[in-house]
Amino acid sequence: MSLRHASDVAQLGSPRKVAFEIRARAIGPVTEALLAAELGVDHAFEGFLGAQRNGRGIVFHVETVRLTTKGHHHAPASR
Repeated sequence: MSLRHASDVAQLGSPRKVAFEIRARAIGPVTEALLAAELGVDHAFEGFLGAQRNGRGIVFHVETVRLTTKGHHHAPASR
């Protein structure tokens, strides 16, 4: 799976757009919540960054997800 992020931040007083896509991995109970996730809707994820098994790049390990469905927030699901 992959996650996309986009936001506007200030860097030294100047606006900057930040956008990236990152590979992600989830195991355990949080995967059930992800199966219910609506694609194309903003969700909140917590976890940690780690190296990919092949050592090429990084992967975001999802530990907690807070789903949003068309403007409604749901309770967080965690590992």
